[in-house]
Amino acid sequence: MKKSKHTMTGAEIFFECLKQEKVEYIFGYPGGATLKIYEHLYDVDFLKHILVRHEQGATHMAEGYAKATGKVGVVLVTSGPGATNTVTGIADAYMDSVPIVVFTGQVATHLIGNDAFQEADIVGITRPITKHNFLVRDVKELASTIKKAFYIASTGRPGPVLVDLPKDVINSRCEFEYPEDVELKGYKPTYLGHQNQIKKAAEMIRKAKKPVLYVGGGVIMSNGSEELKILAKENKLPVTMTLQGLGAFPGTDELSLGMLGMHGTYWANQAVNNCDLLIALGARFDDRVTGKIETFAKHAYKIHVDIDPTAIDKNVLVDLPIVGDVKHVMAEIAAELTEPPMIDEWLQQINDWRDECPLDYEDNDGRLRIQYVLEKLSAKTKGEAVVVTDVGQHQMWTAQFYKFNHSRSHLTSGGLGTMGFSVPAAIGACFGVKDRQVISISGDGGFQMNMQELITAVANKLPIKFLIMNNSFLGMVRQWQELFHAEKYSFTDLSHSNPDFMKIGEALGLASFSTDTPKNVDEILDKAFEINDRPVLIEFKVVKEEMVFPMVPSGGSIAEMLVKRLNPKSLL
Repeated sequence: MKKSKHTMTGAEIFFECLKQEKVEYIFGYPGGATLKIYEHLYDVDFLKHILVRHEQGATHMAEGYAKATGKVGVVLVTSGPGATNTVTGIADAYMDSVPIVVFTGQVATHLIGNDAFQEADIVGITRPITKHNFLVRDVKELASTIKKAFYIASTGRPGPVLVDLPKDVINSRCEFEYPEDVELKGYKPTYLGHQNQIKKAAEMIRKAKKPVLYVGGGVIMSNGSEELKILAKENKLPVTMTLQGLGAFPGTDELSLGMLGMHGTYWANQAVNNCDLLIALGARFDDRVTGKIETFAKHAYKIHVDIDPTAIDKNVLVDLPIVGDVKHVMAEIAAELTEPPMIDEWLQQINDWRDECPLDYEDNDGRLRIQYVLEKLSAKTKGEAVVVTDVGQHQMWTAQFYKFNHSRSHLTSGGLGTMGFSVPAAIGACFGVKDRQVISISGDGGFQMNMQELITAVANKLPIKFLIMNNSFLGMVRQWQELFHAEKYSFTDLSHSNPDFMKIGEALGLASFSTDTPKNVDEILDKAFEINDRPVLIEFKVVKEEMVFPMVPSGGSIAEMLVKRLNPKSLL
């Protein structure tokens, strides 16, 4: 008698694949199309499912987890609105090259295209904002598709991958076999740099009189911080970082110039504007960095190292492209550098610029400012915390005033600029990072976009510190309205519509504090850091009319920075 082979349902295969990929957490929300998966999830013990309160929150949690750990974040949602609610988070991950895999339920294959209940063409919708996506039409293809999804998301330039799972595929049966390797035609990431280009780059550095290392998030994603430190420290090369690159090099190091670009430091932008050699490492020459492209580092020989060949010459034409994993390429360049460049005069010039226009703010009128809170926070945590910011003024001030000393310490929405990112992303980071304090910083506007996820934090007893910088305005938009739109504060004043944040925190089960004076900041932060059995909410009522400087006007040259407010008008 012929022995029958063991078969599994698609739902069982789904979890076997996740087990093979060593998935620890799924951020999800159940629904009709995924009920079979959730039926099996009930008995799964090798991973933990985190029930979110909105599917957008799930994608940002997966991003926060991925950014904090370097592992792939996983999302599971149902069809139709469940799937479409993930779109903002997927787009955010795509812009910032974050490795997540999003599993969406779908109506049965024979109903696809019939406008069935809770049907949406999520593959078509997300095609422009995913690294790749799949619609699984046969249960026999399920295991190999999931293997491909994790491989694509985590290799080369990372990014989001979506896998759409029709209801009948989840319910169907077949034999389970998980492939050991993945072969994808046309997808072969290059990891090692071309040797001739490596040697030429080293020679250009050796001869340079005014070099600058321009570091992006690719250094962090490649786990290349140590290689960067060796390259910079052994050759005394000044380092400036993008918003996503903060933490790749210690912010307290004398060679750190801080952030460059629209709200970068004066000395970083002056260094880039006057350098003779610019070495871009895992950065993409974003418009917020370059300003007016025609004037960006126009006297510099430009080297660009990136694992994504399509990123090279995309925004700025470079003189020496090197395609490869920036971690490996930096090590290869450092090995070729037998003697450092002679740049003492250049380093002194940069320090002169630093003294000429330091970061400062008004601090003698007794009113509370975000910059003051951030300086206190940086000192208390010694740069050791994982800080997750939302989008707006507080995001730029955090980049300026908090000194990040470790890779994967600064998590934020960069390319898409997604308000509502911080609260859920901090939750995802907290699941991934067990031994460091996680701090979420939001403005009062962005905080309200995903504050429902505070319930998720409370339900899981996460000791996150949620800081609200409440200026009762959409601060960054208000700043632009004052400077460039005739001071017409159209629909940015929240002072008469904001909720009572303290009551919200208390109602949801968070320890909650509020202050509007500098003298209370130390005491409240100390109390907050002593609470580790639940999340904490702290509202800082800060000055309304404060503006972020330095600032490069949109489309302007980084050589023409606004460094102070002109003709300020008080809103008090």
